[in-house]
Amino acid sequence: FDNVTFAYKGRGKVLEDVSITFEKRKTTAIVGRSGSGKTTIINLLLRLFDVDKGEIRIDGLNIKQYKSASWLDKIGYVSQDTFVFNDTIKNNIAFGSQYPDEEVIRASKYANAHNFITELPDGYDTLVGDRGMKLSGGQRQRIAVARAMIRDPEILIFDEATNALDNISEAAVQKAIEEISKDHTVIVIAHRLSTIINADKIVVLGDGQVLEEGIHQELIAKGGPYTELYRSQPTFNGEHQISRL
Repeated sequence: FDNVTFAYKGRGKVLEDVSITFEKRKTTAIVGRSGSGKTTIINLLLRLFDVDKGEIRIDGLNIKQYKSASWLDKIGYVSQDTFVFNDTIKNNIAFGSQYPDEEVIRASKYANAHNFITELPDGYDTLVGDRGMKLSGGQRQRIAVARAMIRDPEILIFDEATNALDNISEAAVQKAIEEISKDHTVIVIAHRLSTIINADKIVVLGDGQVLEEGIHQELIAKGGPYTELYRSQPTFNGEHQISRL
């Protein structure tokens, strides 16, 4: 993102002069209060809208120079609203395409899903959905991660993907994200800050602008907007947690 400004039709500016660098093979987290511009960042990355001013570039090339289909081939997207359809786990991961078994397994291992799948009665041929085995929220989310990973995209976007999960399921998805970030660019939009403490960079948005950025410890030490967000998390004893860092 290079000096990006954007406004939805009939509304004021949602982003103003925003510059963010998403480094290759690193995890960048975007955080901020509701209405800060996090969702708009994702909408622009997915090219649901084009910027009003500035540029979004990958490897120096403006994304407007890509055809929409070829650009979206570079991106995998996982939201908190996951789904499985009435079919086998293998077909849920392949999502209408034909992939050899080894590719399905590779994607599942990235997603930290392979072990639980192989423990199911029929493994990858297990039927799921309304007419099959009921999966937990964490299992469904890892299937969604595998579905995104099977295309081997350059960029993986996790849009509040662990918000609805319990702590154990969240930890399993977090392990998957850490594994993926070793050789992919990962962007995490997060409300629950426990999911992004170990991110390589945290970008804090407010009123459509970048307020600060850095790693968790640096931002806590500054005592600025990130610290305020961190203290406000209901799942944390903010004072105690901060004092331990």
